[in-house]
Amino acid sequence: MRVEIWSDIACPWCYIGKARFTKGLAEFAHRDEVEVVFRSFELDPNAAKGVTAPVTEMLAKKYGRTLDEARAMEEHVAASARAEGLQYRIDGRDHGNTFDIHRLLHLAEARGRQEELLDLAYRANFGEERSVFDPEVLIALAVEAGLDEAEARAVLADDSAYADQVRADEREAAELGANAVPFFVLDRRYGISGGQPAEVFTRALEQAWAGREVPEPDAGAGACEPGEACTVPPV
Repeated sequence: MRVEIWSDIACPWCYIGKARFTKGLAEFAHRDEVEVVFRSFELDPNAAKGVTAPVTEMLAKKYGRTLDEARAMEEHVAASARAEGLQYRIDGRDHGNTFDIHRLLHLAEARGRQEELLDLAYRANFGEERSVFDPEVLIALAVEAGLDEAEARAVLADDSAYADQVRADEREAAELGANAVPFFVLDRRYGISGGQPAEVFTRALEQAWAGREVPEPDAGAGACEPGEACTVPPV
């Protein structure tokens, strides 16, 4: 079975959803026969490259909230992340264009190190005092994931490197009707949107493996849409 996951490193529910999917997969009897592939999806493709802003300030401005309200939104999401055993800091995080990160993730896929780099990038973005929008941080993460430093630098220096692969992923997401992330596709037959509970993923994998229709999951699960607010379901 093949599972494709469309996500963006800037999406907190993608971070949480990946952790929940991993837990759900661990409970699936045929987990060793599941191939997981991560696909690109930019929540803010029009963000200027090299320009960043604090996340709480971005949220307040984008959704017409006060800084205190934006921080409360972040605290709620943080509680969901921490319930999954994930680090989640609110202060010191920034927001920016994620295209270069997606390009490096495609390099990592070609070298068999995609999930390693994705996990490191999520941890740096949400749990550590490292900005994934800093090219030198990205290079350090790539090396930590097992990629060649010179090759990673060459990709970042060439805006066209793996750009077609990122755009192809995004076109496929649109064709599949994905308008929010995370978005999970099982064997190109079943789609699941949002950071569902782990048991939902386990059940979906079991149903898909058996060739049965996968039940519609909870529509209220956490997800992020381009240009829209990330949903914040109850913790």
